[in-house]
Amino acid sequence: KNIKNYWSNNSYRFFYFSGNNLFIRKKYFLNMNASTKKWLFLKFSSAILIPLMAWFIINLSSIYDSNFGEVVNFFTTPPSKILFSLFVIFSYFFSALTISEIFEDYIEEKKIKNVANKALYIFAIVMPLITIICIFNLNL
Repeated sequence: KNIKNYWSNNSYRFFYFSGNNLFIRKKYFLNMNASTKKWLFLKFSSAILIPLMAWFIINLSSIYDSNFGEVVNFFTTPPSKILFSLFVIFSYFFSALTISEIFEDYIEEKKIKNVANKALYIFAIVMPLITIICIFNLNL
């Protein structure tokens, strides 16, 4: 297909303006290929993970030699709870997408691939939930 004719003849535009609002057309996102969506989610989650990883590394180096009480005190402050929860969620989301790509490339049998992906996604939901619940129930 000619890309110029495709975009000029079809109504699949990613953004359109209505007044002062910028809307994203659902039609464009829903008609995307599944691998394109996965690629976009990988890129967005990695872009979000970069500042969260920097925050985590800086704070980990500051509490590395601390005693247990100082570490618990760090994780009981609300900003640390929220940022660490976001870090855990996006880390598991990113790793699940990456590992599912490996499954897609190297597992040929469809049933085994589906079971492996479903188990991976369940793990990627349950483990962050358990971690976040433990962090939010942490007391001095």
